[in-house]
Amino acid sequence: MEWKDLLWAFLVGGAICVVGQLLISLTRLTPARILVLFVTLGVVLTALGLYEPLVSLAGAGATVPLTGFGYSLGKGTIEAVQEKGLLGAFTGGITATAGGVAAAILFGYLNAVIFTPKTKK
Repeated sequence: MEWKDLLWAFLVGGAICVVGQLLISLTRLTPARILVLFVTLGVVLTALGLYEPLVSLAGAGATVPLTGFGYSLGKGTIEAVQEKGLLGAFTGGITATAGGVAAAILFGYLNAVIFTPKTKK
């Protein structure tokens, strides 16, 4: 890996995070709505063929943020539709992201077991 790859990952990933922070700071959108917006944007940009070049340029800088989850959903669905037809539209996204979802559930559960939750005051 070259320093240029790291620079592009940092710049693109950072830009996505800056957009998210601006949405939080300057709008009345809730974090949940911003999450849905980013995932949906990743799916739409993937369907239009616009997110793949960004992934090629920035690598993890484009695949780690929430838009990258949308990219994985969209790419998995597109590939499954090409292989299985209409059934792939229902199974492809879930199959492509199953590992990430399972890891999130596992680590969330481990956090709940290890740490004691406290209510906000």
